[in-house]
Amino acid sequence: MPQAAPADPPCVATLTERSLGLQLRRIVTLLVAAIDRRMEPLGLTDAQWKPLLRLLSADSATATALARECHIDSGGLTRLLDRLQAKGLVRRQRAPHDRRVVLVALTDEGRAIASQLPELLVQVQAQLLHGFDEAEQQALRGLLARLQANAQALAEPVPD
Repeated sequence: MPQAAPADPPCVATLTERSLGLQLRRIVTLLVAAIDRRMEPLGLTDAQWKPLLRLLSADSATATALARECHIDSGGLTRLLDRLQAKGLVRRQRAPHDRRVVLVALTDEGRAIASQLPELLVQVQAQLLHGFDEAEQQALRGLLARLQANAQALAEPVPD
């Protein structure tokens, strides 16, 4: 019996146009650019507004927790906090119970700027979801949650 010819591998153009990862990356890139434009009048970069937003909901946070929540290494966070402190937006102090722990808090000026962030982000999200009704938004959130769970499973080590 003759063997079937092997299927042609998919062409790169087809893989690229059907790539969910590439499409998601493009969406994130466009979204970050839109947020950056709205942060410019506040004098904030993409890296700078994220810790300010996290600090808005807490009196203070440890530098370690802030680094983890912002997905940045401790050296990068130190440089970022140096810039935010130079702008007068945050202050750092050693924790009284453990001098190795650095506490970070918003200054009054930092709180004034950070308090504008939620509304800006809500506006961007509203524009992003323009034309989607509530049911479509809920369906999209559910599908994205499933994608995130699948991506998390992909990132886990493969058992031996």
